[in-house]
Amino acid sequence: MKGKPLEMSLLFDFYGETLTEKQRELFDLYYNEDLSLAEIAEHAGITRQGVRDSIKRAEHALGGMEDKLGLVARYGDTERCAQELSQQVTLLQTLNADKLHSREAEDILSRMAALLDQLRQEA
Repeated sequence: MKGKPLEMSLLFDFYGETLTEKQRELFDLYYNEDLSLAEIAEHAGITRQGVRDSIKRAEHALGGMEDKLGLVARYGDTERCAQELSQQVTLLQTLNADKLHSREAEDILSRMAALLDQLRQEA
C-alpha cells in the first residue's frame, strides 16, 4: 500500500476534501504521519482490517477524482514546463551577458523571470 506515498500525498492535497472526515483522518495518519495500520487501529478504536479497507477506499476515491479531473497531472506538467523555461531563461541571460549585451533582451528576460515567479506562487 505504501508503494506510492508521494503520489498519494499529492492526490490527498488536491482531493482530500472529497473524502469523509474519517477517511481523511486515517489516510493522513497512514501516509503523512507514517503510522502503521496497527497503530492507527489502536488510535481509532477499530480493527487493523477496518483501517486498511478505509485507506483502500480513500485511495480508490482519490484516484478516481484524478482520472476525472487530472489536476495532479496538470500540476506536474506545469512544474516541468516552468523548470525547463527557467533553465532556458538562465541560458539566455548568460548568452546576453557574454555576447549580446542587449538592454532589450535583458528587459525581456527580467519580465520572463517575474512571470515564472508568479506562476510558481500561484501553483
